[in-house]
Amino acid sequence: MKIYNLGSLNIDYVYSVEHFVGAGETLASGNMQIFPGGKGLNQSIALSRAGSNVIHGAILGSDGEFLKQIMFDSGVDISRIKSVKHPSGHAIIQVDKSGQNSILLYGGTNREIDREYIEQFLSDANEDDILVLQNEISNLSAAFEIAIEHKMQIAFNPSPFDETIHDLPLQHVKWWFCNETEGEALFGSSNPEEIAESFIQKYHDSNLILTLGEKGCIFKNADTFIRQPIYETVVIDTTAAGDTFTGYFISAVSCGKDIEYALKIASKASSVTVSRKGAAVSIPYNNEISIA
Repeated sequence: MKIYNLGSLNIDYVYSVEHFVGAGETLASGNMQIFPGGKGLNQSIALSRAGSNVIHGAILGSDGEFLKQIMFDSGVDISRIKSVKHPSGHAIIQVDKSGQNSILLYGGTNREIDREYIEQFLSDANEDDILVLQNEISNLSAAFEIAIEHKMQIAFNPSPFDETIHDLPLQHVKWWFCNETEGEALFGSSNPEEIAESFIQKYHDSNLILTLGEKGCIFKNADTFIRQPIYETVVIDTTAAGDTFTGYFISAVSCGKDIEYALKIASKASSVTVSRKGAAVSIPYNNEISIA
């Protein structure tokens, strides 16, 4: 089984602030740092550091070569990333004193992915290989169509959420990764149990992993409901916590581990990520993770 990740590559500009900037407000930042980021990059690094072989697909500007380097250093297959001269995607990230973040995203070359590129990227995909997708790239509909043609498992994180997601053939998603905000937008409730119930009524053959921040996470499919608590830690920066969870969970299930183990290892890895500064650089290696 191969794991493909067609996902965003971003340059993250991270600003430390007392509180998030409000409308009409000018606020001084105590610090600014530049990190590699993007949900796609973070998830590929998490997959690889969890022990999986992952092939990354993306289009990257000449300003983002260091993004390829950190993926290469983490063991990600970057041979299919296409380089162009246009500006890469970037994010402006505010991190407040409690470690919470607020993100403004610019798509850049992440919005230049076309059907031809996706067909080339997935040309050797086989049945039951996994395709990881987020909503930070262009032509998601083509990615879905091609993955369905190859009979792949689709793992989808509908973030950042927008109404175009409803136009995708979502019944073909095997693994859903949503937070509370995305769950409410998709299923019309802020109550986690109601989200899970609405999900399974609509997507009976799929699996929902609903992350709930400090309340842990929920797994739901037609046969199983599991609530997984967090592993307590000192929170420094929540950036990439969800991407770490996604990567570690997919890695575990792709290796044949059961759902309970996958939830635990993904939760533990995420607890390490939030205890560190930055996005991709904060994602742990599997030899740093142990669960009882």
